[in-house]
Amino acid sequence: MAPHATTKGDVRRLLRARRRELAAARDLTHDASAIADALLSSPPDGWAREAPSTVLSYESLPHEPPTTEVNAALQAAGHLVLVPITLPDMRLDWCDLADPGRAPFGIDAPTGADLVLAPGLAVDTAGTRLGQGGGCYDRVLPMLRPGVPVLVLLHPGEHGDPLLPHEPHDVPVEWVLTAEGLRGLR
Repeated sequence: MAPHATTKGDVRRLLRARRRELAAARDLTHDASAIADALLSSPPDGWAREAPSTVLSYESLPHEPPTTEVNAALQAAGHLVLVPITLPDMRLDWCDLADPGRAPFGIDAPTGADLVLAPGLAVDTAGTRLGQGGGCYDRVLPMLRPGVPVLVLLHPGEHGDPLLPHEPHDVPVEWVLTAEGLRGLR
């Protein structure tokens, strides 16, 4: 990352450009399978994959690590997969991914989550997650019960040094999930 990129906005611009390059060079179909396999074969501490649970996930955009297969695998294993509905004020409501009508569960749905798959542009070695800048997940992460694993889905190469800019409201994350596997940060 360039030394002059010190604000979150500057860093995001650089990370978005890098992400476009990474995504163009990746086999996203392979990555989709690898992400699902990594989560289900080696789940994070604090999540019992065998018991039906509530998982917060999302529907990935074209340059993001693909979530379609991991979401389908979670549903096939009996888990309730909730995905966000972005409200005009940037808060997130949630709906069952399997519900074609997308009936909202409410903005407090994260309080019942057992696992979270969160988007991000990068995560540093201290667990600082940099998202897209809307603050949506900055509002969600503090709502979680203590001990709920939060996994940020990234492309390989989007985790590590240098340290990312962070603010007091930023909640550190403990896991990164890529096509190369699940990595605990603490």
